[in-house]
Amino acid sequence: MRALIAAATGLAVALALVLTVSAIGTPTGRTSPKPLLTTVPAHP
Repeated sequence: MRALIAAATGLAVALALVLTVSAIGTPTGRTSPKPLLTTVPAHP
C-alpha cells in the first residue's frame, strides 16, 4: 500500500511540474553559432 501511495505521489508531483513548466513557457534561448570542437587525446 505504501508503494502505491508513493507512486501516486510521484506521479502527481511530476504532473504538477510539467504543468508548471508549460504554464510558464519555454525559456527563450538560442544556439551558439559556433560548433563545438572536440579533440581526441593522442594515443600512446
